[in-house]
Amino acid sequence: MQAHRLIPHPAHPPLAVTAIEARIHDDDANWLRLRWKVEGAQKLVLPRIGSKTRADGLWRTTCFELFLQPEGGAGYSEWNLSPSRRWNAYDFVEYREGMAERVVRRAPDSQVHPGSSFTIFYAAIPRSELPDAPCRMSISAVIEEEGGRISYWAIQHPNDEKPDFHDPACFVAGLAAPHAS
Repeated sequence: MQAHRLIPHPAHPPLAVTAIEARIHDDDANWLRLRWKVEGAQKLVLPRIGSKTRADGLWRTTCFELFLQPEGGAGYSEWNLSPSRRWNAYDFVEYREGMAERVVRRAPDSQVHPGSSFTIFYAAIPRSELPDAPCRMSISAVIEEEGGRISYWAIQHPNDEKPDFHDPACFVAGLAAPHAS
């Protein structure tokens, strides 16, 4: 299991959220299991829970994201996972170029558990939908709080002027190739 403390982008501070920790459980041969714990979530805005369908623009409100880039490659994938259960995945041939919806045969699953002072978001992505190679990884979150306040959280922010989760310098974590079953 990997744990990563996310930090807010300095140009977009949160209202009440005090910390976000992302955990990756990579010991399951069939699913990549992820968990984000949002501390200070009393003013967190959660989209209404709906059907598990693909949707665009999820990052405009509270959304959790995973970026994977196979070692040695320029291309990468982006997974957007919403507390609404909606999701999307995109492939890029290089930094912000050649964006296309990723072909996904089996959708990810997610659930949210709001609490009085923290919220936990769980997601599981089928391993069959992920690269079959070691990857560089970036984990992030877009957090909307009351009044429309948006903060951008990542393991690392290479640019203090504007958040950019696609920046190659954000890919600071690693994900091993899936175990052979």
